[in-house]
Amino acid sequence: MAYPIDKKLVIAVSSRALFNLDESHDIYVEKGIDEYKKHQEKNIDTPLDKGAAFPFIKRFLNINKVFPDKLPVEVVILSKNSSETGLRVFRSIKHYGLDISRAAFMSGEAPYEYIPAFNASLFLSANEDDVKMANKKGYPAGLVLPAMIQDSDDNKELNVAFDFDGVIADDESESVFQKNKNLHEFHEHETVNVLKPHNPGPLADLFTKLSFMQKLEKKEEKHNKDYQKILKISIITARNAPAHERVLTTLKSWGVAADHIFFLGGMDKSRILKVLKPHMFFDDQLSHLQATETNIPMVHIPYGAINQQT
Repeated sequence: MAYPIDKKLVIAVSSRALFNLDESHDIYVEKGIDEYKKHQEKNIDTPLDKGAAFPFIKRFLNINKVFPDKLPVEVVILSKNSSETGLRVFRSIKHYGLDISRAAFMSGEAPYEYIPAFNASLFLSANEDDVKMANKKGYPAGLVLPAMIQDSDDNKELNVAFDFDGVIADDESESVFQKNKNLHEFHEHETVNVLKPHNPGPLADLFTKLSFMQKLEKKEEKHNKDYQKILKISIITARNAPAHERVLTTLKSWGVAADHIFFLGGMDKSRILKVLKPHMFFDDQLSHLQATETNIPMVHIPYGAINQQT
């Protein structure tokens, strides 16, 4: 039996994150909304190119193909487009064979207010203002950064990587470090609180539900020896020992786990990302994402004190 909407893992995505709308957006900025509408109507049967979030979304939807009786995930479109100009978006969705049927077209208004209405655990957008406002309201939203798309249609694996502090967990510990930039104080704080789980961060619900999808896969493996897992979850954090233990304490208290955890001790994360090659990486520090010279889709989570400072 398929999951009801309030039980599914729902991801909302803007049309500009899912598809490359740079040309259309330039027309909107330079010539206005009327010319933008004319451009979309003229090209309504021309499929839009894939955007930075496309590989992630396509593989995320593959989870439903593995569990067709449950259909545990869903993707919805939250767009500033009008319903008329949104027709090209839906025709592009059909062209690429994406199972997306729900959408909100807001005719220029910000769509982030409807994140809770769709029970979304994440809103991916290419609009920085929308993402910042969503985070201020406590909604889970991330800014999809521009990326060169390298997509293989014959690969169904979904490989997702997360930073820990300020993404999966709250920024309590990060705030301790940022106060004086003192690593010793940070380690001392984490040692004292080693048995105290962190409070959830903005993407805790997403991480938890993805972890539950892995449990579904493990059950499938027990019944089908030929089953090949499609979901891989990794944590890539600047922490190292002794601050690593509180990460594990937190995950255990939530009843979740990751396939890989990298404790880098400040080492450049790109060294791991170039090998891991996730379909999406989430981090709360924009400097970490901008310094990573890869073609990996990056998502900035503008959460916590460090983003308020910048």
